[in-house]
Amino acid sequence: MLSPALASSLLVALGAVGVNAQQQQSLWGQCGGSNWSGPKSCVANSYCFKQNEWYHQCIPGNDPSAPTSAATTSAPPQPTTLSTSRVTVAPPTSTTPAPGGGSTGCPAIPNGLGSTVSNALNDPFTFHGGGKVSSKADWTCRQAEISQLLQKYELGTLPGKPSSVTASFSGSSLSITVSDNGKSVSFSVTINNRPSGSGPHPAIINFGSFGGLPVPAGVATINFNNDEVGQQQDQSSRGKGKFYDLYGSGHSAGALTAWAWGVSRIIDALELTKAQTNIDPARIGVTGCSRNGKGAMVAGALEPRIALTLPEESGAGGSGCWRIAALQKSQGQNVQDSKQIITENVWFSPSFNSHVNDVNSLPFDHHLLAGLIAPRPLYVMENVDMEWLGKVSTYGCMGIARKQWQALGALDRFGYSQVGGNQHCSFPSSQQGSELNAFIGKYLLGNANAGTTSIFRSTGNQNFNIDSWSPWTVPTLS
Repeated sequence: MLSPALASSLLVALGAVGVNAQQQQSLWGQCGGSNWSGPKSCVANSYCFKQNEWYHQCIPGNDPSAPTSAATTSAPPQPTTLSTSRVTVAPPTSTTPAPGGGSTGCPAIPNGLGSTVSNALNDPFTFHGGGKVSSKADWTCRQAEISQLLQKYELGTLPGKPSSVTASFSGSSLSITVSDNGKSVSFSVTINNRPSGSGPHPAIINFGSFGGLPVPAGVATINFNNDEVGQQQDQSSRGKGKFYDLYGSGHSAGALTAWAWGVSRIIDALELTKAQTNIDPARIGVTGCSRNGKGAMVAGALEPRIALTLPEESGAGGSGCWRIAALQKSQGQNVQDSKQIITENVWFSPSFNSHVNDVNSLPFDHHLLAGLIAPRPLYVMENVDMEWLGKVSTYGCMGIARKQWQALGALDRFGYSQVGGNQHCSFPSSQQGSELNAFIGKYLLGNANAGTTSIFRSTGNQNFNIDSWSPWTVPTLS
């Protein structure tokens, strides 16, 4: 028989176990993030994945950062080799566990394009098969579905995590080697304006050298020669660059997807060299202008570790919607549309070519590309008056995209600002202090009082009815 003292201790221990079990979050539920006060551990066979500073989620599998045995504890992997980085959301399948721990899983994506949608944009809150999105767990499934549809019909396939990434840092150069399928490629990026003092510090990855935002003090800049990873000179660039050296010149990915892959590898390298670079891989922004703004938008959509996405004048193929541009073109307006853009360069997968004459049949548009970022912060800048570059199509597309942040209760993480009368890829001072610096201050520097970041404005009179193009109901997702 147990002594009274031992029995009492056992009851206390069992009670603690019961409390801990009750505090475990279900699969696909939120398990952390800024101001989160709910459960922070997950049910069996899942772990808490940090999508970003504001949202952590229970996903299937074992935590790759946790030791699995005494052997792995006593012999940790080499600090310059990475084999466990998360690349993107796993595609939904009929065997994926259901939100809330059910048995049916995320809906499998039906074959085919689905119903034609014209003079309106696809409903973000309805699955491709017809079911409704009614919770944040459903939203995670819907985002995975949208990502797969975009990759299948427009962007090309983003490869999974490579077998290894190694990195070294010297001076201002971060050298990266990626190995996969028995092949290896190397490229480097330059880290400038590293803040002094204790860190680690945030940084913004800048695509190319065309344009460039005025980055405030306290934030480093990382210059990424995206052309080296995926060339974009003209149609002859198809299948050229480091990405295609690794995965083959016939890979389905267009240059935009190859660049997103390159950004993922940069973040992998920053995770490996945090002590040397003093850069915080959890506080990374990404930006670019014009064609490189398209790249920043796609990188933000496909890489969940990006904390702040800052596309500038990305236009058609970025923040503009194909359907809106197609309608404008049919009315005789001089606007860049899908039929023209695929003749200009190799930004998209060859599979997109067969759909550009009927964009109304696509199961997505670029408001859903933007929605892959939600609820992470996005600040879109469009600052020219040329309709060719999407003055109306970006206004309408992003005005509708904003409703996805609304559904998630995150309007303070979405900004769209259109200030006309500027040269292409110049940055107006009217956006810097109250808008750009507010986004960077709040979401990279951690200053909650940096300013207002719920922004939707245009200095021009845009003749576009946002609500008529989004005739669906915006739910409140919890």
